[in-house]
Amino acid sequence: MLANLLRGGYIAESYVPSRRIMSLRELVRYRANLVRMRGTIKNRVHAYLLMNNIKIDYGSFTKGFLEELRKVDDARVEGYLRIIERLNLEMHEASKIICSEASNDEAARLLMTIPGISFYSALLLVSEVGDVDRFPDSAHLVSYAGLASSTHSSGGSTYHGRITKAGSPYLRWVLNQCTWVHIRNQPGGNVALFYRRLSG
Repeated sequence: MLANLLRGGYIAESYVPSRRIMSLRELVRYRANLVRMRGTIKNRVHAYLLMNNIKIDYGSFTKGFLEELRKVDDARVEGYLRIIERLNLEMHEASKIICSEASNDEAARLLMTIPGISFYSALLLVSEVGDVDRFPDSAHLVSYAGLASSTHSSGGSTYHGRITKAGSPYLRWVLNQCTWVHIRNQPGGNVALFYRRLSG
């Protein structure tokens, strides 16, 4: 049966990324995981302050906040701060490699000409999408990213619901972040106008 389906062209090909794309994908995901770990540790610090009724009148993890936090005489807080400092160093090192890779990638350089897309988000897009020519049109790429509306048909009527959220969560996340930055930096642009029209 599989042979007959293949002969008739009814079996879709499975995309296998190149070694370079896989390597870039692991690199940008590594940095994303470092950011997540740092966020978890920061949340634990805030939880400690809340449980011990300690209020610090500075923005979260600003210079003033950290200075006041270091005055708290607790080994756990000091340990959390050491972990955060180490994660910051690892993120900085990863960012340097990502910046170098993005600078040497033609597709990433092209993406960085779009307001709101940095070297990190550009390389993430390149690594998560892979060969963009494998998509016959933009609708297929939107579907691959899980940003297409779900559809439900009943009694001859079709209803469009929330996005499907299929595919890479990293791709959806970075597109969401880049869009917000683009809207802030280009308030009179087409994307911002489209967003305001949708949001009412």
